[in-house]
Amino acid sequence: MRRGSGLFGGTSRGGSGLLGPRRGRHVVTAAELDRLAVPVGDDGVVIGVDAEGRPAVLGVNRPSPYEITLIGGLWTAQVLALRTAATGARVVVESGRGPAWADLAREAGAGQQCVTVHEVGRVPPQAGSAGGPVLVVRDCGMRPPRGRVKAGPWQCVLTLLPYLSPTAPRLLRSSALVGVQRVSPDEATRIGDLMRLPRSAEEALPTLGDGVTLWCTPRDRKFVLTRGTEEETALFGAARRVD
Repeated sequence: MRRGSGLFGGTSRGGSGLLGPRRGRHVVTAAELDRLAVPVGDDGVVIGVDAEGRPAVLGVNRPSPYEITLIGGLWTAQVLALRTAATGARVVVESGRGPAWADLAREAGAGQQCVTVHEVGRVPPQAGSAGGPVLVVRDCGMRPPRGRVKAGPWQCVLTLLPYLSPTAPRLLRSSALVGVQRVSPDEATRIGDLMRLPRSAEEALPTLGDGVTLWCTPRDRKFVLTRGTEEETALFGAARRVD
């Protein structure tokens, strides 16, 4: 069993399950065993479905530093934060619009303070561990300052950008994973160059619907549709790109 799998993690493969109950025994060959895909509790966060309708999992809790940049809306960042908190991780939010995160901090964790919100530049040192992973969400506007709290073992940092800002190229180059929601055609062209996107993916970016994100690295990419659960919709409203 390996931890921290998910989008492009290389640890999840599609395949068949166990042989049916009418067979005399449940035996698979070594080749078939390699195709089995069994979800485990700490494999990641289900963030939606891909173009084939299969669950898309984002491995947030990892033993090595992991940075994510999301060029998109607050709704998606908050859904990711809530679902990450549901895995048992602590979520630390650094934001210049604290009131927008207040409901999440109050409702998450069933009374436990698993989500905390801090002003920009006021995030205290964290200590992520295998038993207590941390997700730091940086919602600091178009020009986020360099964070005091860095990505580390069991400590993931997600930076939210509303649009492609002057600081975006640096963030995209340093991130292990980049999420892109609907952007303008000019922004799509620049992101396509930075992330080495094929023309079809680049041309799709200005047309993406609310809740759709292109998650990509310079080598891999996947479109994912995130739908809010009943509880998430009650808390955050319907999926939207612009807040």
